[in-house]
Amino acid sequence: MPKPHTYAVRVTWTGNLGTGTDTYKSYERAHEITAEGVPPILGSADPTFRGDPSRWNPEQLLLAALSQCHMMSYFHQCAVNGVVVTSYVDDAVGTMVVAGGGGHFTEVVLRPRIEIAEESMRERALALHGPAQQGCFIAASVNFPVHHEPTVTVRA
Repeated sequence: MPKPHTYAVRVTWTGNLGTGTDTYKSYERAHEITAEGVPPILGSADPTFRGDPSRWNPEQLLLAALSQCHMMSYFHQCAVNGVVVTSYVDDAVGTMVVAGGGGHFTEVVLRPRIEIAEESMRERALALHGPAQQGCFIAASVNFPVHHEPTVTVRA
C-alpha cells in the first residue's frame, strides 16, 4: 500500500491597501508563504501581472521545485551507482503561455552543470538523469515535459 506524505503551507495575503480587491489595480499581489520550522518566503505575482519583482512568484517557485526535486533524485541515483558529484548548479528555464485569460507551462528545461570526481564516472553521470527524472515526485506531478541538458566536467 502506498504511504501518503502530507505537506502543509500557509499563504497569507499581505497586499490589502485599504479597499481590498475593489478593482484590479487597488491591491498588491504581496503575500507570505510559511510552514512550520522554516523561514517565510515573500511572494507576489509575476511583474507582468502587477507583481513585485523583488519577491518570488508562483512560476519561479514551480520551476525551483522541479529543479530541486531533480537534483535530489539525481544525487540519490549517483550515491547508489558510484558517481561522486562534487558540484551541481542548475540554470533551469520554464516556458509559460498565456491565452484567453489563463495560462500554462509548455515545458521546462533543466540545465545542470555537474562536476564529478573522476573521468571514469562521466558516462554514468550523464545516464543517471533518466532514472532521476523517473524518481522526481514533482516532475511526475506536472502535465508538461521536463527536459534535461546536463553538462558534466571532472574536478581538476
